Amino acid sequence: MKFFVSDTHFFHKDLLGMNDFAPRPFNSVEEMNQEIIKNWNDRVGENDTVYHLGDIALYFIRPERASNEAVFQVLKELHGHLVLIKGNHDSRSLFKYLSAHNYEWGGKSKFEFHDVGKLIKLNHRQLIMSHYPISLGIVNQIINLHGHIHHYSVNARENINVGIDTPEKDYLDYKIPFGAPFSERDIERMIDQKKIDFAKRR
Repeated sequence: MKFFVSDTHFFHKDLLGMNDFAPRPFNSVEEMNQEIIKNWNDRVGENDTVYHLGDIALYFIRPERASNEAVFQVLKELHGHLVLIKGNHDSRSLFKYLSAHNYEWGGKSKFEFHDVGKLIKLNHRQLIMSHYPISLGIVNQIINLHGHIHHYSVNARENINVGIDTPEKDYLDYKIPFGAPFSERDIERMIDQKKIDFAKRR
């Protein structure tokens, strides 16, 4: 099974509380991290694949190795094979550290890395996955899954925000726990319901 997520922002203390950008009502980053880990693992099986579309964590301490090690330890707790697409807050140093400490999980590498994006085919669609939203123009059966904009939505039916703060989870008629990646079924539902929503606006 494939899952999709973005903008977990592990360790990002400035997002705690009810701020205007991406409110996260937790008392500490440890509490937030553990909630995301729990909800992630409750949904994702050990051998599923999760496409993480950037901004894994914000934890810049010295020495840099200590920061990278802390993020690595969190990622080791998450179920699944992680396909990591670099976000604007993901340092080259972190990706190098994860690559150097990559390990086998269920017969293949735990981590796979992409600097810009990745294209896959799913349910007769092409999914272009990137951290930043991409303007696709008029296309047929091509969808851009992205993150970066937190609780905002791109005003185009071809763009689906899969960040954990996304407002587009409201297209689902069931609740996704905070931090849990979106399943293939969730993505199909979000795509279909956004298309219906835009058709009503004409």
